[in-house]
Amino acid sequence: MRLPLLLLALITAAGLLAQGPVTTAQRDLIQFSGVVVTGDSLEPVPFTSIMVKGSYRGTVSDVYGYFSFVAQEGDTLQFAAVGFKRSQFVVPVELPENKYSMIHQLYPDTIMLGTANVYPWPTREQFADAFLNMELAEDDYLRALHNLSPAQMMQRMEDMPPDPTGSYQSLAMLDATKIYNQGTVPTVNLMNPIAWAQFIQAWKAGAYKKKR
Repeated sequence: MRLPLLLLALITAAGLLAQGPVTTAQRDLIQFSGVVVTGDSLEPVPFTSIMVKGSYRGTVSDVYGYFSFVAQEGDTLQFAAVGFKRSQFVVPVELPENKYSMIHQLYPDTIMLGTANVYPWPTREQFADAFLNMELAEDDYLRALHNLSPAQMMQRMEDMPPDPTGSYQSLAMLDATKIYNQGTVPTVNLMNPIAWAQFIQAWKAGAYKKKR
């Protein structure tokens, strides 16, 4: 008596297990396409993730919000994009064709971030200790001497590139002087700072040394 009951239970269990995959496989495949846009301005939402719920199937929309992939009737699609609320869409069943297209809207999601306090020390206690023990100059004059060292200022002036406006004005003044003195005796450049600068540079370069 036990053997027939055991065989009947095994046959029933095998039938129940076989019905699940058959139902899933019988669902029709469709070419699911669409465009993802914003709900307020209908602008395309690029790089939106479209995934089938409970699986690893899906796709990502392009820069124009367009997507297209193979889905099954009755699939639940999940739409997710940065800065937008997540949403779902269920693919209709018993479609007249093996393709389906739609325009899906996503609505902005505003996230309020908390205030972040940035300190140059790991903790507020260390910052307070360093701030209280900071050694400052006694007065404004000593601080100015420290920040405006003559050697540092001279080094910065030597390394500083010429100003475009000043270079243009100097070149324009030289051109105007050449045109003004054309055909006459050249003017004396004793008070010309550019001529003095050129003389000093030539002197440092050794242009006035006697040749042996």
